Amino acid sequence: MRTIVIEPYNPEWPNEFAKIRDFLWPHIKDIAIDIVHIGSTSVPGLAAKPIIDFDIVIESYDDFPRIAEQLKKLGYEHDGDGDVPTRERFKGGPREGFMAYNMYVCPKDSMVLLAQILFRDYLREHKEARDEYAALKRSLAEKYRHDIDSYVDGKHEFIINIANTALELRKDSLPYR
Repeated sequence: MRTIVIEPYNPEWPNEFAKIRDFLWPHIKDIAIDIVHIGSTSVPGLAAKPIIDFDIVIESYDDFPRIAEQLKKLGYEHDGDGDVPTRERFKGGPREGFMAYNMYVCPKDSMVLLAQILFRDYLREHKEARDEYAALKRSLAEKYRHDIDSYVDGKHEFIINIANTALELRKDSLPYR
């Protein structure tokens, strides 16, 4: 049974993301547009589970078979969308020498990708919201120590509200648009 652990922000997390990105990029650069650090470890000052989350961004789903095949050559296995449309999960692959990570592939017009970027950037720019989110995560981790689904569900409303606020503020300068 996995225990949910929230750690104080670690300034090494961006470097850990960079190690993973630098490993992957030479293998996918002809297919992908970008590799984007998302999730709590991408927000300076935010407490988080010590797991790097990132999206490999592709032009469109037309490129998905090629990127999936390239990732398969590296040892990754497509694991479906996890009930999150326009975001494909991958598991397996090289883990030795890397911090724990979750890898996803999204087309550049994915609303999930947009929401993740807006949420990340809003928390980077708004300390009060970042601190409120950290407190919520700590509370949920304590309440649902061994129940990741309830932990994730408990964050959902906060994430949606922040993403909607950020969308309203940034509707004229959206990423990948």
